Amino acid sequence: MAWFREVEKEDWDGPVKAKAKYRNASIVGGNRVVFNIKGNDYRLVVQINYPFRVIYVRFAGTHTEYDKIDVEEV
Repeated sequence: MAWFREVEKEDWDGPVKAKAKYRNASIVGGNRVVFNIKGNDYRLVVQINYPFRVIYVRFAGTHTEYDKIDVEEV
């Protein structure tokens, strides 16, 4: 919820702004961004529709669970 509260105030029109806010975020294909959550205990994968400023949560889980997914397909 803390991440959500921070991000709902943002106005990201491209991946550069997302990366500027969260330097440890990884920009991947398919307009997806991977965030480290809770001191790097969890991974959050979102897909961002930049023109409409909409964020879709595609995956939230542990590093072990994250290793089993294809981040560009989830």
